[in-house]
Amino acid sequence: MGTHVLVVDDSSVARKILIRAFPRDWVVEIAQAADGAQALEAYRARRPDVIFLDLNMPVMDGYQVLEALRSETNVPPIVVLTGDIQPIAEERVRAAGAVAFLKKPLAEGVLAGLLDAHGLR
Repeated sequence: MGTHVLVVDDSSVARKILIRAFPRDWVVEIAQAADGAQALEAYRARRPDVIFLDLNMPVMDGYQVLEALRSETNVPPIVVLTGDIQPIAEERVRAAGAVAFLKKPLAEGVLAGLLDAHGLR
């Protein structure tokens, strides 16, 4: 058994790129969702240890997912990955409970450092 991870992004390519960026020594069980509604379903069904969340998605965006998770108990760390790196976006997601706000695509080594800093690896 490894760390249960939920990767949420409407782009299957972006999900694959993120998953490939996971440190090779990190033992994970990965669930994926293509929009916010699927993310909430997957979260409730699997109770992941960490969520990687895109902001701009159809059906339900990342901001709406963060808001919905505020009413849940024992929410895991949420890492937002987005191309929208405006300071107001970062303020908004951190106020909603995200532990990190990362720019896509990830710079090499950023993910490993983040995982280690939050005790996720």
